[in-house]
Amino acid sequence: MEIDEKEQGRCDTLAVLVWIVLATLAMTGSSVAEESHLRDLRQLTREGENAEAYWSPEGDRLVFQRTGPEGGCDQIYVLDLGEDADRTRVSSGQGRTTCAYFMPDGERILYSSTAPYSRECPPPPDRSRGYVWPVYDTFEILMQGASGEEPVRLTENRAYDAEATVCPVDGSIVFTSDRDGDLELYRMNPDGTDVQRLTEAPGYDGGAFFSPDCSRIVWRASRPRGEELEEYRGLLADGLVKPGHLEIWVANADGTDARQITYLGEASFAPSFFPSGDRIVFSSNWHGTGREFDLWAVDVQGTRLERITETEGFDGFPMFSPDGTRLAFGTNRFPGGPYETNVAVARWVEHPPRFTERGPDRFLADVRWLADDARQGRGAGTEGLERAADWLEARFRDLGLEPGYGGEYRQALEIPTAVQVEDGTRLVLDGEELDPEEEYGLTGFSASGQAAGEVVPVGYGIVAPELDRDDYGGIDLEGKIALVRRFVPPQESFEDPEKARRYGDLRAKAFSAREHGAEALLVVDLPVGEEVEEAPFPDLRVEQRGDAGIPVLVLKREVGRKLFEGGHEAEVAVELSYEKAPSANILGRLPATVEEAPPEPAIVVGAHYDHLGFGGSGSLAPDSEEPHSGADDNASGVAAMLETARILRDRELGREIWF
Repeated sequence: MEIDEKEQGRCDTLAVLVWIVLATLAMTGSSVAEESHLRDLRQLTREGENAEAYWSPEGDRLVFQRTGPEGGCDQIYVLDLGEDADRTRVSSGQGRTTCAYFMPDGERILYSSTAPYSRECPPPPDRSRGYVWPVYDTFEILMQGASGEEPVRLTENRAYDAEATVCPVDGSIVFTSDRDGDLELYRMNPDGTDVQRLTEAPGYDGGAFFSPDCSRIVWRASRPRGEELEEYRGLLADGLVKPGHLEIWVANADGTDARQITYLGEASFAPSFFPSGDRIVFSSNWHGTGREFDLWAVDVQGTRLERITETEGFDGFPMFSPDGTRLAFGTNRFPGGPYETNVAVARWVEHPPRFTERGPDRFLADVRWLADDARQGRGAGTEGLERAADWLEARFRDLGLEPGYGGEYRQALEIPTAVQVEDGTRLVLDGEELDPEEEYGLTGFSASGQAAGEVVPVGYGIVAPELDRDDYGGIDLEGKIALVRRFVPPQESFEDPEKARRYGDLRAKAFSAREHGAEALLVVDLPVGEEVEEAPFPDLRVEQRGDAGIPVLVLKREVGRKLFEGGHEAEVAVELSYEKAPSANILGRLPATVEEAPPEPAIVVGAHYDHLGFGGSGSLAPDSEEPHSGADDNASGVAAMLETARILRDRELGREIWF
């Protein structure tokens, strides 16, 4: 049976699949008991294909696209929500139109049309290449009065310019185009000027909506890879796209901080914001049949997924009224002819979500528990760290992990919590002992021990093959004491902050000196070239990663300057003591399950659940006594590890995995 094609998107194209699928679905009544968010459901249209209805700023009208039962191409209509629900066509009736949206003044309407190039409907796509939908390069974005005045053309690219929606604050427009060779999101002024590209990744980006305050956008996207990406590009070159998995994304309104928030692996589309701006309503066939589309909601973080509609068939293109009291959407739940889809509106009933627990919800819950102030920042020796260990042991047990340490989940250990310089520490240069209070200091990663010998300058102590630099080249350090400059050289090669951090790291310099045979390391803040203000000594704080294997001391500039001339001798003795607190590693394992699998080394998936406690020395807020939560590092790492264990416990494993 032949039917008119519809374009992709929050707009038409995905609807092609929907309309075909709907022919096999039974028509049902107007509501079901499970749809507890919807009340007073009202059917607004009759006959034909009516969908993608979006509100006027006043909430008294809807603009939508329609193909009547007599066929033809989609045209744009305005529906007055009065008692009679009168509809008025505002497009010319020529070509194909799609994706209509009210401007903030409520007097003008934005939509796309092929009419600037032809009065006729564009040809249907070539289905010999599989199920594909067309990307017409004749779609241009137009603006016209809601009463049907002559439209004004905003784009003129001979490219696919469609799926346009509007910011209710300033009238700026977000739309989809393939003008640069891929289907990407763009933003422009209400008059079509200052076009800016918002997305860059290969794949389809479309159907974008602004948040109520226009600070963010939400859209649906595909991200094909490998052979799928090659097929996508080949089809797009011929003006075709084959529908694939579509997921929901959010970003700032300028395209920055783009994040995928659904991972449903099905066709999720037509997202728009709740009036609060913190949740998204969209349509998806995720729940398993592959043929039915329902309305769903999810937080902007990707958590609290909730099913909104449960009527058999198609529900899609949801959008809240400006005041948030009503939800308009397209549906085929009402009795009618084959392929008939109509616009409905329902009163929205707010209540706590009955969400479907998924990975993102568990992940966020784990992070929130670990990062709660009650955990005291999970510092070494705190009650909060001990409670976190209890919690992790229980989680491992609930996940079905076997104990990993002698029949127990806990491997006892001691964690250093404070470091103290003892009386045996001393530094002698050319027979003269230096003052530890004024002339030198120690680092927390210094090893305790003794060394004596010639002081050998090795520049900044940097070994960077990619920069063609080796400060140790040709220098014999066996049995000697290395001398390095602190930080990095004032050169262009080290202007990149990451390179400056990496090659200026004192701990890394100490390891490098040890690897080159040095018995100890002396460090002086003495830059080559113009001198700058001398940096203070590093804080003496506990290094949980252990010591560097050799004594490490930092000298004042006035003391260390002469050492770079060569010919000096040093005697070093470092004696450090540590306060320690009991703690534990938490170990669990999944055994291999594949019978007769060849022996393979175990895989270790690890994270650390401790953090900085109440801050202090070494933290980014050393003067604060507030709990340092470690949410975006340690806690999130633990949450990811736990979710990985949950996923892998149900898989066939050819080797054991330790957590």
